[in-house]
Amino acid sequence: MEVCGVDSEGKEFSSAQEMWREAIGEDGDETKKTQWYRDGVSYWEGVEASVEGVLGGYGHVNDADIIGSEVFLKTLMQERLVNGGTNQHLIALDCGSGIGRITKNLLIRYFNEVDLLEPVAQFLDAARENLATTGSETHKATNFFCVPLQEFTPAAGRYDVIWVQWCIGHLTDDDFVSFFNRAKGCLKPGGFFVVKENLAKKGFVLDKEDRSVTRSDPYFKQLFRRCGLNLYLTKDQKGLPQELFAVKMYALTVDTPPKVHKTRSKTRANRPQIIK
Repeated sequence: MEVCGVDSEGKEFSSAQEMWREAIGEDGDETKKTQWYRDGVSYWEGVEASVEGVLGGYGHVNDADIIGSEVFLKTLMQERLVNGGTNQHLIALDCGSGIGRITKNLLIRYFNEVDLLEPVAQFLDAARENLATTGSETHKATNFFCVPLQEFTPAAGRYDVIWVQWCIGHLTDDDFVSFFNRAKGCLKPGGFFVVKENLAKKGFVLDKEDRSVTRSDPYFKQLFRRCGLNLYLTKDQKGLPQELFAVKMYALTVDTPPKVHKTRSKTRANRPQIIK
Protein backbone atom coordinates (compact mmCIF):
# COMPACT_ATOMS: atom_id res chain seq x y z
CA MET A 1 0.00 0.00 0.00
CA GLU A 2 1.58 3.23 -1.14
CA VAL A 3 0.90 5.43 1.87
CA CYS A 4 3.38 7.38 3.92
CA GLY A 5 3.66 7.40 7.68
CA VAL A 6 5.86 8.06 10.69
CA ASP A 7 7.06 6.29 13.80
CA SER A 8 6.89 7.47 17.40
CA GLU A 9 10.36 8.98 17.10
CA GLY A 10 9.42 11.12 14.11
CA LYS A 11 11.06 9.03 11.40
CA GLU A 12 9.18 9.21 8.11
CA PHE A 13 8.42 6.27 5.83
CA SER A 14 7.46 6.58 2.18
CA SER A 15 5.26 3.48 2.34
CA ALA A 16 3.87 0.86 4.68
CA GLN A 17 6.11 -1.69 3.01
CA GLU A 18 9.18 0.32 3.97
CA MET A 19 7.97 0.55 7.57
CA TRP A 20 7.28 -3.19 7.80
CA ARG A 21 10.67 -4.04 6.29
CA GLU A 22 12.31 -2.10 9.10
CA ALA A 23 9.99 -3.46 11.80
CA ILE A 24 9.95 -7.17 10.94
CA GLY A 25 12.62 -7.56 8.26
CA GLU A 26 12.38 -8.94 4.77
CA ASP A 27 9.96 -11.73 3.84
CA GLY A 28 10.95 -14.93 5.52
CA ASP A 29 12.76 -13.28 8.44
CA GLU A 30 10.74 -15.11 11.07
CA THR A 31 13.25 -14.32 13.83
CA LYS A 32 12.69 -10.55 13.62
CA LYS A 33 8.95 -11.01 13.22
CA THR A 34 8.81 -13.28 16.27
CA GLN A 35 10.73 -10.64 18.22
CA TRP A 36 8.19 -7.99 17.15
CA TYR A 37 5.38 -9.98 18.74
CA ARG A 38 7.43 -10.94 21.80
CA ASP A 39 8.30 -7.29 22.45
CA GLY A 40 4.64 -6.30 22.16
CA VAL A 41 3.55 -8.84 24.76
CA SER A 42 6.49 -7.87 27.00
CA TYR A 43 5.33 -4.26 26.95
CA TRP A 44 1.87 -5.21 28.20
CA GLU A 45 3.30 -7.60 30.78
CA GLY A 46 4.75 -4.50 32.43
CA VAL A 47 1.35 -2.79 32.63
CA GLU A 48 -0.86 -2.95 35.71
CA ALA A 49 -3.81 -5.34 35.32
CA SER A 50 -6.45 -2.67 35.92
CA VAL A 51 -8.80 -0.49 33.88
CA GLU A 52 -6.39 2.40 34.33
CA GLY A 53 -3.51 0.23 33.18
CA VAL A 54 -5.06 -1.30 30.06
CA LEU A 55 -6.41 2.10 28.99
CA GLY A 56 -3.00 3.71 29.23
CA GLY A 57 -3.78 6.00 32.14
CA TYR A 58 -7.11 7.07 30.66
CA GLY A 59 -9.38 4.90 32.77
CA HIS A 60 -11.97 7.67 32.81
CA VAL A 61 -12.78 7.03 29.12
CA ASN A 62 -14.21 3.60 29.99
CA ASP A 63 -17.80 4.81 30.36
CA ALA A 64 -17.85 6.73 27.08
CA ASP A 65 -16.24 3.80 25.29
CA ILE A 66 -18.80 1.29 26.57
CA ILE A 67 -21.77 3.58 25.86
CA GLY A 68 -20.60 4.13 22.27
CA SER A 69 -20.02 0.42 21.76
CA GLU A 70 -23.41 -0.52 23.19
CA VAL A 71 -25.33 1.79 20.86
CA PHE A 72 -23.41 0.36 17.91
CA LEU A 73 -23.89 -3.26 19.03
CA LYS A 74 -27.64 -2.91 19.66
CA THR A 75 -28.19 -1.49 16.18
CA LEU A 76 -26.27 -4.36 14.61
CA MET A 77 -28.03 -7.05 16.61
CA GLN A 78 -31.44 -5.69 15.69
CA GLU A 79 -30.57 -5.63 12.00
CA ARG A 80 -28.38 -8.71 11.62
CA LEU A 81 -29.65 -11.30 14.09
CA VAL A 82 -33.03 -13.04 13.99
CA ASN A 83 -35.53 -11.21 16.23
CA GLY A 84 -32.76 -8.90 17.33
CA GLY A 85 -31.05 -11.83 19.00
CA THR A 86 -33.90 -12.64 21.37
CA ASN A 87 -34.70 -16.31 21.97
CA GLN A 88 -31.29 -17.27 20.56
CA HIS A 89 -28.26 -18.69 22.30
CA LEU A 90 -25.73 -16.02 21.38
CA ILE A 91 -21.96 -16.41 21.64
CA ALA A 92 -19.27 -13.73 21.29
CA LEU A 93 -15.48 -13.75 21.10
CA ASP A 94 -13.67 -10.86 22.82
CA CYS A 95 -10.30 -10.48 21.06
CA GLY A 96 -7.52 -8.78 22.98
CA SER A 97 -9.81 -9.00 25.98
CA GLY A 98 -7.28 -7.76 28.51
CA ILE A 99 -8.75 -7.86 32.01
CA GLY A 100 -12.25 -8.55 30.69
CA ARG A 101 -13.30 -4.88 30.66
CA ILE A 102 -15.51 -5.08 27.55
CA THR A 103 -16.88 -8.52 28.39
CA LYS A 104 -17.84 -7.43 31.91
CA ASN A 105 -19.34 -4.05 31.00
CA LEU A 106 -20.99 -4.94 27.69
CA LEU A 107 -20.77 -8.33 26.02
CA ILE A 108 -21.87 -10.53 28.91
CA ARG A 109 -25.14 -8.57 29.09
CA TYR A 110 -26.05 -9.39 25.49
CA PHE A 111 -24.50 -12.81 24.95
CA ASN A 112 -25.14 -16.12 26.66
CA GLU A 113 -21.49 -17.06 26.35
CA VAL A 114 -18.39 -14.96 25.86
CA ASP A 115 -14.97 -16.40 25.07
CA LEU A 116 -11.95 -14.25 25.93
CA LEU A 117 -8.73 -14.21 23.90
CA GLU A 118 -5.69 -12.53 25.44
CA PRO A 119 -1.93 -13.26 25.14
CA VAL A 120 -0.91 -11.61 28.44
CA ALA A 121 -1.38 -14.20 31.19
CA GLN A 122 -1.68 -11.71 34.06
CA PHE A 123 -4.48 -9.90 32.24
CA LEU A 124 -6.36 -13.13 31.62
CA ASP A 125 -5.98 -14.13 35.27
CA ALA A 126 -7.44 -10.76 36.25
CA ALA A 127 -10.29 -11.31 33.77
CA ARG A 128 -11.15 -14.65 35.39
CA GLU A 129 -11.27 -12.94 38.77
CA ASN A 130 -13.22 -9.92 37.51
CA LEU A 131 -15.81 -12.11 35.82
CA ALA A 132 -16.16 -14.72 38.58
CA THR A 133 -19.10 -12.86 40.11
CA THR A 134 -20.42 -11.30 36.90
CA GLY A 135 -23.23 -12.65 34.77
CA SER A 136 -25.39 -15.66 35.51
CA GLU A 137 -25.95 -19.25 34.47
CA THR A 138 -27.36 -18.01 31.18
CA HIS A 139 -24.88 -15.15 30.60
CA LYS A 140 -21.32 -16.11 31.41
CA ALA A 141 -17.68 -16.07 30.40
CA THR A 142 -16.98 -19.56 29.07
CA ASN A 143 -13.47 -19.95 27.69
CA PHE A 144 -10.26 -18.06 28.47
CA PHE A 145 -7.68 -18.49 25.70
CA CYS A 146 -4.13 -17.32 26.47
CA VAL A 147 -3.08 -17.26 22.83
CA PRO A 148 -1.76 -14.46 20.57
CA LEU A 149 -4.25 -13.23 17.99
CA GLN A 150 -1.97 -14.14 15.08
CA GLU A 151 -1.84 -17.78 16.26
CA PHE A 152 -5.50 -18.27 17.17
CA THR A 153 -8.03 -20.21 15.10
CA PRO A 154 -11.59 -19.89 16.44
CA ALA A 155 -13.96 -22.85 16.43
CA ALA A 156 -15.90 -23.19 13.19
CA GLY A 157 -19.42 -21.74 13.22
CA ARG A 158 -19.33 -20.88 16.93
CA TYR A 159 -19.72 -17.11 17.10
CA ASP A 160 -22.46 -14.59 16.42
CA VAL A 161 -20.08 -11.69 17.00
CA ILE A 162 -16.30 -11.45 17.03
CA TRP A 163 -15.30 -8.24 18.80
CA VAL A 164 -11.82 -6.90 18.03
CA GLN A 165 -10.88 -3.74 19.96
CA TRP A 166 -7.56 -1.99 20.54
CA CYS A 167 -5.46 -5.03 19.67
CA ILE A 168 -5.35 -5.50 15.88
CA GLY A 169 -2.67 -2.80 15.62
CA HIS A 170 -0.16 -5.31 16.97
CA LEU A 171 -0.59 -7.52 13.90
CA THR A 172 1.38 -7.15 10.70
CA ASP A 173 -0.69 -6.60 7.57
CA ASP A 174 -0.28 -10.20 6.45
CA ASP A 175 -1.23 -11.58 9.88
CA PHE A 176 -4.18 -9.18 10.02
CA VAL A 177 -5.51 -10.65 6.77
CA SER A 178 -4.68 -14.20 7.82
CA PHE A 179 -6.57 -13.85 11.12
CA PHE A 180 -9.77 -12.60 9.49
CA ASN A 181 -9.58 -15.23 6.79
CA ARG A 182 -9.40 -17.92 9.48
CA ALA A 183 -12.14 -16.29 11.53
CA LYS A 184 -14.66 -15.84 8.70
CA GLY A 185 -15.66 -19.48 8.90
CA CYS A 186 -16.20 -19.15 12.64
CA LEU A 187 -19.22 -16.86 12.32
CA LYS A 188 -22.78 -18.18 12.40
CA PRO A 189 -25.20 -17.11 9.65
CA GLY A 190 -25.93 -13.43 10.20
CA GLY A 191 -22.86 -13.07 12.39
CA PHE A 192 -20.43 -10.19 12.08
CA PHE A 193 -17.13 -8.71 13.16
CA VAL A 194 -16.79 -5.47 15.08
CA VAL A 195 -13.41 -3.77 14.78
CA LYS A 196 -12.96 -0.76 17.07
CA GLU A 197 -9.62 0.95 16.73
CA ASN A 198 -7.62 4.14 16.92
CA LEU A 199 -7.25 6.01 13.63
CA ALA A 200 -4.25 7.86 12.27
CA LYS A 201 -5.23 11.08 10.48
CA LYS A 202 -3.35 9.82 7.45
CA GLY A 203 -1.16 6.88 6.57
CA PHE A 204 0.04 5.22 9.75
CA VAL A 205 1.90 5.78 13.00
CA LEU A 206 4.31 3.11 14.25
CA ASP A 207 4.68 2.96 18.04
CA LYS A 208 8.14 1.60 18.66
CA GLU A 209 7.52 1.16 22.39
CA ASP A 210 4.55 -1.22 22.37
CA ARG A 211 5.12 -2.56 18.83
CA SER A 212 1.84 -1.48 17.29
CA VAL A 213 0.68 0.39 14.20
CA THR A 214 -2.15 2.92 14.21
CA ARG A 215 -3.67 2.82 10.73
CA SER A 216 -5.75 5.40 8.88
CA ASP A 217 -9.29 4.74 7.69
CA PRO A 218 -8.19 4.13 4.05
CA TYR A 219 -5.47 1.76 5.31
CA PHE A 220 -8.04 -0.26 7.28
CA LYS A 221 -10.42 -0.41 4.32
CA GLN A 222 -7.66 -1.63 2.05
CA LEU A 223 -6.95 -4.47 4.49
CA PHE A 224 -10.65 -5.30 4.84
CA ARG A 225 -10.82 -5.67 1.07
CA ARG A 226 -7.85 -8.04 1.17
CA CYS A 227 -9.76 -10.08 3.76
CA GLY A 228 -12.79 -10.33 1.47
CA LEU A 229 -14.97 -8.63 4.08
CA ASN A 230 -17.84 -6.26 3.42
CA LEU A 231 -18.36 -3.04 5.32
CA TYR A 232 -21.84 -3.06 6.84
CA LEU A 233 -21.80 -0.08 9.19
CA THR A 234 -19.35 2.42 10.65
CA LYS A 235 -19.57 4.87 13.52
CA ASP A 236 -17.18 7.34 15.13
CA GLN A 237 -16.66 7.07 18.87
CA LYS A 238 -17.62 10.27 20.66
CA GLY A 239 -16.66 11.73 24.02
CA LEU A 240 -12.94 10.91 24.12
CA PRO A 241 -10.22 13.44 25.04
CA GLN A 242 -9.02 15.48 22.07
CA GLU A 243 -5.38 14.61 22.67
CA LEU A 244 -6.08 10.94 21.90
CA PHE A 245 -6.34 9.33 18.49
CA ALA A 246 -9.79 9.37 16.96
CA VAL A 247 -11.58 6.01 17.37
CA LYS A 248 -13.83 4.36 14.79
CA MET A 249 -16.09 1.30 14.87
CA TYR A 250 -16.45 -0.95 11.82
CA ALA A 251 -19.05 -3.71 11.43
CA LEU A 252 -17.89 -6.27 8.86
CA THR A 253 -19.73 -9.16 7.26
CA VAL A 254 -18.81 -12.13 5.14
CA ASP A 255 -22.01 -12.01 3.08
CA THR A 256 -22.32 -9.43 0.33
CA PRO A 257 -24.60 -6.56 1.33
CA PRO A 258 -27.81 -6.29 -0.74
CA LYS A 259 -28.19 -3.48 -3.22
CA VAL A 260 -29.83 -0.44 -1.71
CA HIS A 261 -32.16 1.76 -3.76
CA LYS A 262 -31.20 5.40 -4.22
CA THR A 263 -34.35 6.39 -2.36
CA ARG A 264 -32.97 5.02 0.92
CA SER A 265 -33.30 7.33 3.92
CA LYS A 266 -30.48 9.48 5.21
CA THR A 267 -30.34 7.42 8.40
CA ARG A 268 -29.22 4.41 6.35
CA ALA A 269 -26.93 6.31 4.03
CA ASN A 270 -23.82 4.58 5.34
CA ARG A 271 -25.12 1.00 5.36
CA PRO A 272 -24.97 -1.51 4.00
CA GLN A 273 -22.31 -1.02 1.35
CA ILE A 274 -19.31 -2.56 -0.31
CA ILE A 275 -16.04 -1.10 0.92
CA LYS A 276 -14.97 1.65 -1.44
